[in-house]
Amino acid sequence: MTVDKTGAEVEISEQADRFTVSVEGAQVGFTEFVDDEHGRRIFFHTEVDAAYGGRGLATILVHEALDATRADARRIVPICELVAAFVGKHSEYEDSVEQPTDEIRQWLADRQG
Repeated sequence: MTVDKTGAEVEISEQADRFTVSVEGAQVGFTEFVDDEHGRRIFFHTEVDAAYGGRGLATILVHEALDATRADARRIVPICELVAAFVGKHSEYEDSVEQPTDEIRQWLADRQG
């Protein structure tokens, strides 16, 4: 069981295009991604409800999302600033991170319309 800084139970769930974070059964945040045909998972947006700020939820969410990405043998592309900051502080992800290129950003922009 994972708990936040207040001791509340936290659950991370993986969906087709995002990981969600729930506290005591209520979904309070997510990190969105797109998988490409090159084995990369491109993280482009993360948010947690402001009412739940300061509890470490974004860190828990990103940590578990990146661990799941590595378990799926996918490369991590951190376009989202929060994900980029996390991998910058955690060298254990270095071997799994691919920095965003203009080509990847354009591919994402085209996909999102």
